Amino acid sequence: MHSYPTPALIQVKELTAQAAENPARAIAFQGAPGCNSHRAALEYAPQCAPLPCFSFEDALDAVKEGRADRAIIPIENSQHGRVADIHFLLPESGLSIVGEHFLSIEHALMALPGAKGPFAAAYSHPQALGQSRHYLRARGIVPMAYADTAGAAAFVKEQGDLAAAAIAPALAASLYGLDIVEYNVEDAADNTTRFVVLARAPLDPATIEGIAMTTMIFEVRNVSAALYKALGGFATNGVNMTKLESYQKGASFSATMFFVDIVGKPGEEPVDRALEEVAFHCKDLRLLGSYAQSRPRG
Repeated sequence: MHSYPTPALIQVKELTAQAAENPARAIAFQGAPGCNSHRAALEYAPQCAPLPCFSFEDALDAVKEGRADRAIIPIENSQHGRVADIHFLLPESGLSIVGEHFLSIEHALMALPGAKGPFAAAYSHPQALGQSRHYLRARGIVPMAYADTAGAAAFVKEQGDLAAAAIAPALAASLYGLDIVEYNVEDAADNTTRFVVLARAPLDPATIEGIAMTTMIFEVRNVSAALYKALGGFATNGVNMTKLESYQKGASFSATMFFVDIVGKPGEEPVDRALEEVAFHCKDLRLLGSYAQSRPRG
């Protein structure tokens, strides 16, 4: 907690105390108060008690230790792809995915009260800087990486440098007493981040109403065409696979893991048949959770 800038630390202590009063309402998120994950928690569950955590691991631990009922974690962005390390952290956490939320990303350039620019540098999370790179380049503003967007806003407030700005959600400006110089500095108007919601216990697929999603990871057997045959289980059973990403497990480069999202849930006959076929061709298959689809795919 003490890795936050002082203005953020004040907010962290207040929110942490509120979450401790009612852990059943608490949703843990990574970042300083005012970041996009904070926004996502409030959009997903407006009556929740947001619990800020410095790292993704801290947010997951808060759920495992009972200090929060759920955690909301960004998993991919429409402009910059998957969020680093998440594919390793989710399976290792032992938590289950119980929901998803899509957040429209709206970045604002903010600075100390009265500062109008020109600005020498803008601080923010590397993804936010990348999502605003054309805006920054056109104005000659040097991008400076920081741990998270709202933390960057708190850092600018703490430093008191009139030539420094931050790129963060507008919520951060209101929390840290900064002025918004310009709204919507993101380069793409449709910039969207997908979050997953994690809990200690999985949902019973039978209780999910409407269209469901299921997330899993698997490692195929080390034989020819194993991946082709495993994926064929989805195709032959008419199961729509909406995500397939690979990542290396360990340093041997001999074991490739696959992260998969499908439309459907266990208990539906096509999904059950597909999973049976996939399991036959895999050394390891783990379901990370089934949950209600919050946005249609395709």
